[in-house]
Amino acid sequence: MKNKILLIIFVAASFFNTNFIAHSEESIEDIIKGRKAIFSNNAKLAKRVNILLRNFEFEEAEPFILEMSKNYENLLNYFPENSKEGYGTEALPIIWEEKDAFNALMQKAADDMLQLAKVMEEVDDIQVTYKKLMWSNCNACHSRYRKPH
Repeated sequence: MKNKILLIIFVAASFFNTNFIAHSEESIEDIIKGRKAIFSNNAKLAKRVNILLRNFEFEEAEPFILEMSKNYENLLNYFPENSKEGYGTEALPIIWEEKDAFNALMQKAADDMLQLAKVMEEVDDIQVTYKKLMWSNCNACHSRYRKPH
């Protein structure tokens, strides 16, 4: 009887442990795929915003700019310690070594997008301002924190 109870406990513990590990791996996969999707979405939005700003279509550009800002803020939650490897991540380990600097860059990108939304109709050369507020953050992140292509 004792052996039967121990066997049931062992099987239950094994099942729980296997499910926990599988769920844990799935969560890591979801996190990595999620952050890749956010970056990809922001790249698409940036190209669209660029076209709209060239054509001085500020009202049409604003929702995309605000979405990009929220995306950068959301990215602060997509780099936990256990998501350094796997699932095609292009993130370099330096992100976790310089976590505060990386988070500051993501927050700066979010803030810069809000700034762009405020000033886009008032600046003399919107393309220069856009490059300064948008692309400088992209370049800073890609050159330091992403695997080169």
